[in-house]
Amino acid sequence: MDYSFKIWGNEEGLIEGILKKKRWAQKQLYEEYFEVLMPICLRYAGTREEAEDVLHESYIKIYKSIDKYKPGTSLKGWMSRIVVNTSIDHYRKRIKKKTVELDNVYHLKTREEDALQTLSVEEIITAMRQLSYMYRTIFNMFVVEGYPHKEIAKTLKISESTSRSNLVKARKKLKEILLSKDKFYDE
Repeated sequence: MDYSFKIWGNEEGLIEGILKKKRWAQKQLYEEYFEVLMPICLRYAGTREEAEDVLHESYIKIYKSIDKYKPGTSLKGWMSRIVVNTSIDHYRKRIKKKTVELDNVYHLKTREEDALQTLSVEEIITAMRQLSYMYRTIFNMFVVEGYPHKEIAKTLKISESTSRSNLVKARKKLKEILLSKDKFYDE
């Protein structure tokens, strides 16, 4: 019989349990961080099923590499980075495309009301899923996760100018999707 108990507030005990491959510890970590990590996967994935696959793959990596976690640092941040990298790796396995490089990128500013303020999270995620994977990934890494273009370029193996140009294109495409109800609700 498999007993489950919680060690609330004792991160060290939880990590020790995972290191010893205890099912209760794996289950507790999964349950405690599911609501934090699943939205990251949903932002990168094309479908909910793909997001679930990426999340499960991420948890396997987390369990296998928990010995590399440094106590005293943010466990949530450490796990989030694994999820982002797993999402990107998942994409690389599926599609091997190169993006077109642009040397000059111009940033356009607008005084219009921010469309994101008037939409629900689900509406925004639905719109983001309509972006190409590369646009969605760069948009997520830069806007949501806060990665600089230099790190995005290194992670995705593209140039910084490609990262910048794809971000501009992603924002433009996302705006078009959000402003076009016909496109937005076709799914």
